[in-house]
Amino acid sequence: MTGSSILSFFLKSVFLGTIVALLLLLFLPDLRQGNGFTQGLFSDPSVSASRESYFAPLSRSAPAVVNIYSVSIEKDTGLFRNQPRERTSLGSGVIMTDNGYILTCHHVVRNADSIFVAVQDGQILEAEIVGNDPLTDLAVLKVSADNLHVIPQVKEPDIHVGDVVMAIGNPFDLGQTITQGIISRAGRNGLSNYVDFIQTDAVLNQGNSGGALVDSNGFLLGITNANFQVRDSRNRVRNVDGINFAVPYELAKRVMDEIISHGRVIRGQLGFIGSENRNHQGIEVTAVANGSPAAEAGLQPGDIIVAIDGIRIESASKTLDMIAETTPNTPLELEVSRGEQTITIKAVVGELQAASN
Repeated sequence: MTGSSILSFFLKSVFLGTIVALLLLLFLPDLRQGNGFTQGLFSDPSVSASRESYFAPLSRSAPAVVNIYSVSIEKDTGLFRNQPRERTSLGSGVIMTDNGYILTCHHVVRNADSIFVAVQDGQILEAEIVGNDPLTDLAVLKVSADNLHVIPQVKEPDIHVGDVVMAIGNPFDLGQTITQGIISRAGRNGLSNYVDFIQTDAVLNQGNSGGALVDSNGFLLGITNANFQVRDSRNRVRNVDGINFAVPYELAKRVMDEIISHGRVIRGQLGFIGSENRNHQGIEVTAVANGSPAAEAGLQPGDIIVAIDGIRIESASKTLDMIAETTPNTPLELEVSRGEQTITIKAVVGELQAASN
């Protein structure tokens, strides 16, 4: 093959290649922007791949979650030892206000002689107990410091089963740790409701109690509690994976406000147990405590409470909430169905006394 033939062959190849390239660009416009199969070959994976991250919302909420160290002095009752012994309990807490109020769990600071709070900016602050509520296992602490980071809050969090949540706390004193899960069951917020908490599969361990459960935007949903235990028929503690709890934010906030205002949570009670009746609207009374306001008013087992102060009964839980949120010594008028009769009973609300454990 002569030199001119080689040149002619080369020029023809270039010309045909150019024509093919132009046709491909004409009929496959995605190739003009480097899309399609060429993107994975020639683009930077770190730029093209999308990555889901909760760094931004956690940056708003995590600095408000503190480590709590509760110190108590115990007397050693051993035969040859009579020296006091220092015991430190570990937990977490959530800064709720800019003037230093912190929510945590009651069992974290129970019987504490001194309490220290480690803030995420490195400060170590001494805290005082404002009050506690054993029924919800919550306690309110107070610290004195400036420029505290307050956790983001909304008045009425919108919680749904399946929502992504994150638990922030200090498990095993490893430092602030974040675990992720979903809402497995949503709780209620009434003051009569002591155990109907948010259920989540976000992992909680010793030290997480009193920490924050936040949503994917970093807003507080509840106060985590790692102290719940499941026991079998022989009263042995069982470890159950994927079942953890948090006190709903609205309930925790109400408890905190009550403690700040009164030093304790004031709950009304009438002293009866009831359940919803399928055959009649209202609550059927199943038991009445001796000496209770209900007993003194003449309420009897078998009575069906149809209305309270003219408000028709919708459910047992809502009714108990209404009574719990009524100020003690307030008179209530109960419309009661007893046999074939409808009678009116007047009862005075008493105060529910929580055990001080």
